[in-house]
Amino acid sequence: MSKMKTAIYPGSFDPVTLGHLDIIRRASVMFDRLIVAVMHNQNKHPMFSVQERMDFLKRTTDDMPNVVIASFGGLLADYAWQQGACAIVKGLRAVSDFEYEFQMALANRKLNPELDTVFLMTSAEHMYLSSSVVKDIAVHGGNVTGFVPDGIIQDIVRRTRKED
Repeated sequence: MSKMKTAIYPGSFDPVTLGHLDIIRRASVMFDRLIVAVMHNQNKHPMFSVQERMDFLKRTTDDMPNVVIASFGGLLADYAWQQGACAIVKGLRAVSDFEYEFQMALANRKLNPELDTVFLMTSAEHMYLSSSVVKDIAVHGGNVTGFVPDGIIQDIVRRTRKED
C-alpha cells in the first residue's frame, strides 16, 4: 500500500481569489491531501485576519473533501516536514513569478531534501489576478464580482466600507 501524498499550497490569501481557487481545485486532484496554508507574516499588514482568511477558504473549498485549511508561521520547509508533505504547490502567473519561486524552491529543497515544488501555471483568465488587485478595486468602490468567489464578496465589501 502506498503512502498518502500530501502537498501544501501556501499563501497569504488576503483575500482568496478565483485564481487561487483554480490552483486549489487542480492541485486537489493531483494529491491525496492538499493543505491550503495561510501564512502568518509579521512584515505584511493584511486586510483580513488569519482566522478570516481561513474562514473564506473553508467556505469556498467545502466541496473538496481532501482539502484542509490551516495556518502556519516560520519556515515552510519545516511546516511541510511536520505535516508529512512531499510537495509544495505554487501558482505561476508570469516569468517574474518563476524567478522568485524557483529561488524559494531551491532553498526549501536544501532545508528539506524530501520536498519537491510543483509549479502550476495559472489559467489564462486569471493571469492578471492577485489579492492586491482585488483589494485595490474594492477599496476604490469597484465591483469584485468575477475576481473572488461569490460567497465572500459581501465580506470584502463590508471590510472596505469600514476602512473609508
